[in-house]
Amino acid sequence: MEFSGSVKGDKALYPFIDTNYFNQPIGNTSAGEREIDAQTWSSTEYVAKTMKSDDTVFGVNFVDGRIKGYPKYNPRTQEPNKMYFRFVRGNTDYGKNDFVDKSNGTILDTATGLTWQKADSNKGLNWQQALQYAEQSTLGGYNDWRLPNAKELQSIVDYTRSPATSDSAAIDPIFETSSIINEAGEKDYSYYWSSTTHLDGPVPEEGAVYIAFGKALGEMRGITLDVHGAGSQRSDPKVGEPTSRGPQGDLIRVNNYVRMVRGGVVDVATGTLLESKSEYADISLTQTNNSQKSQATPANKNSNFIKRFDKNNDGKVERSEFKASDQRFKHLDKNQDGYISANEAPTGPPKKDR
Repeated sequence: MEFSGSVKGDKALYPFIDTNYFNQPIGNTSAGEREIDAQTWSSTEYVAKTMKSDDTVFGVNFVDGRIKGYPKYNPRTQEPNKMYFRFVRGNTDYGKNDFVDKSNGTILDTATGLTWQKADSNKGLNWQQALQYAEQSTLGGYNDWRLPNAKELQSIVDYTRSPATSDSAAIDPIFETSSIINEAGEKDYSYYWSSTTHLDGPVPEEGAVYIAFGKALGEMRGITLDVHGAGSQRSDPKVGEPTSRGPQGDLIRVNNYVRMVRGGVVDVATGTLLESKSEYADISLTQTNNSQKSQATPANKNSNFIKRFDKNNDGKVERSEFKASDQRFKHLDKNQDGYISANEAPTGPPKKDR
């Protein structure tokens, strides 16, 4: 998902995917579809039901920039629902977290190199207040906390959990998560703000992306339901009053919770995450004894990068082993032989492109 895209109501303006590399269709309006009706299936099934009884599979909408659960079967005909699909291969470890409780109110995910706030804000804040909450925090003795972007926040969703099946938020229990009473009067878990502005609606920058770690609620015929599933990615207005909107009457809260993050490579001038440091080994975690490590391997910092990605132990990194973008891979592969060798590997976080 790429958030340089935008949508206005049912109209697709710019896709939320890099069209230099991918073809992205829009809905067939001549067949009665909306332009935004171009969802793509994932392999992830929701562990609970939506709309009370629908078997549900998560899908990504690269036309409107949202991730939601969709019925596996058409509720009226019981025929399998049809959506687009996009195949992938390689890197079967992608998306697997490796959390470490640092015993100072923070959780390190060694899979991404990001450090998370263990507890959440324990109260709802509008988007501007959420930004300030993170910027002013000194949790764990650090002063570089921030709101996670949409992709970072999505990375800690645990799709094996839901309020209905595990009586928990859709997140690993190593985290502390505040419970709420939702609009239906049920025990539930909150939405969490990201730092990502969602370019949608009459005023394109009035909303920001959130992830529902509890039920993704909507109102249908006066009944409040989990319409899209815990783990959905939608958007709320940054300020204002709660209302409802959309075909499923998506409920708006405005005051959402915060789970801060630190780490990554951020352009201080713009606040934009340039590229995660996750492609660089955290030496403090991978070295149990520095002196033994230096004796066992050459004194070459590049080897940390190779060891982190080289799954087949051939001393180099091929594209299927690399977790960053094609553009980044091609940049590092200086001789364009399809591999990143030790002498091509970076020795530290990437510098801003000139």
